[in-house]
Amino acid sequence: MPLSVKRSALWSWRALLPWAIGVVPLVFGLVVMNWQIERELRASSQATTRQVVEQVERILDNLAQAAQALLPLAGRPCEEAQLALRGEVTRNAFVRSTNLFQHDTLYCTSLFGDFDEPVDASDYTDGTLWLMDGNSVTPGHALLVYRTSSGDRGAISTADGDHLVTALRLIAPDEDLQLRVGNAWMGSDGVVHHGQPPAYPVADVTLGSTRYPFSVHGGFTAAKPGELLRSHYPALLSLLLLLGVVAGVVCRWQIRRANSPRAELRRALEADEFLPYFQPVVRKGDYRWAGAEVLMRWNHPHEGLVRPDLFIPYAEHSGQIVEMTRALMLHTAQSLAPYAALLEDGFHIGVNITADHCRDLALINDCQTFLQHFPPGRVRLTLELTERKLIEATPATLELFEKLHEMGVMIALDDFGTGQSSLNYLRQFKVDYLKIDQSFVAMIGSDALSQHILDSVIELSGKLGLGIVAEGVETETQRDYLARHDVDYQQGYLFARPMPAAEFLQALATRPGVARLPQDAPPEIMRG
Repeated sequence: MPLSVKRSALWSWRALLPWAIGVVPLVFGLVVMNWQIERELRASSQATTRQVVEQVERILDNLAQAAQALLPLAGRPCEEAQLALRGEVTRNAFVRSTNLFQHDTLYCTSLFGDFDEPVDASDYTDGTLWLMDGNSVTPGHALLVYRTSSGDRGAISTADGDHLVTALRLIAPDEDLQLRVGNAWMGSDGVVHHGQPPAYPVADVTLGSTRYPFSVHGGFTAAKPGELLRSHYPALLSLLLLLGVVAGVVCRWQIRRANSPRAELRRALEADEFLPYFQPVVRKGDYRWAGAEVLMRWNHPHEGLVRPDLFIPYAEHSGQIVEMTRALMLHTAQSLAPYAALLEDGFHIGVNITADHCRDLALINDCQTFLQHFPPGRVRLTLELTERKLIEATPATLELFEKLHEMGVMIALDDFGTGQSSLNYLRQFKVDYLKIDQSFVAMIGSDALSQHILDSVIELSGKLGLGIVAEGVETETQRDYLARHDVDYQQGYLFARPMPAAEFLQALATRPGVARLPQDAPPEIMRG
């Protein structure tokens, strides 16, 4: 039923959409943060590999300097050159040993003096550099060997692998780095491997030296971005979560707002779903139709015809009743105007209004628009004041009622006797009719107290010179009692129930004494 609260399905789009909207800021935020972290990691990897390259170049500069200084001694007897070999080791911090070779044979070393060991130039990348996994003195211990030659003679200098490990570890302790020379490579563990080094899933960078035949390979494991995200950006993660929650809550609020009674009434008003129903009012004596009260009905596209007690109170509470009444009056005028010939002169059309209608003079324009649809004097518009909201006697309200009376619009107090302000309204405002509430009419013949109240209201109206209308007449006993007490008009199921415009017009056309019909009357009215 419209305006009733319904629990949404667990997996409906209304239930899932706030969650989806809440996840969007978090997902996009994580994507952007991950992109930023990858950029930072790549920049870090490039910077550290460059620093490692520079450090290894410094080590090789020492080796090259020592080798170049010893090169003129190559070919001389070891006894003459041995002191110079040891001197280079002493003067250069990174040099572990120095050597001389001739005719592809290592014949003199700073460690052992005379020596005899073959030298294969193909072991050296570009004939210059060799990353060894150890020698006879320190097997399994990495060495970086530099070779320089002139003809068939040359000098060799070596650096301990610990210097390389120190560079790989200290420059970037959180990054995986590898030093590669030819087909050999080593990581921060100091172990020399052969073949292609493994690629890194994050920030994979390879930077080669421009001076020596080696390269440094750096990068991070796949888990590194997540670790960096948790350790460096907890506040930003919390903000993303907060934004996600706020977005989800706002989305849920918007959905609930879109499905709120106010939004549903707005939709119905724009779809022209509020229709006028007419309940005839009969005059005393001959009980002919002297007018009709216009009642609002909601023709909901899914629920069908909706009872007014389900939406009128909320429309009054939300203030939407003014627009709804304006649309109802226009709909009523457009429905009845083409068949104004069916109406007797002075035919009363009653429309309910509340305190919201009395706050400005816009009601005057609504009434003028309504009356302009009919020939002068054909329709008498009556505004029926309800007491669900208190109407204050402000200057604007008094001016409004005065102008309405000048236009010929009459004022009636609806459900008189049931509200707390009925007598105040009689004192403050110029009223033309009292409408006796059906609760008093229903007690005729059964409740003496209510009957005395009814008699007092009838007597009061006579003394004040006001017309009186009795609502809710359902039995002949009630009808006859009201007739005996000279009640001007009666209204109730005994005479007619509320009916749509087409049925109301057809009923008017079939009543005795109707002689004037418009040329374009619908067939069902013409047949009537």
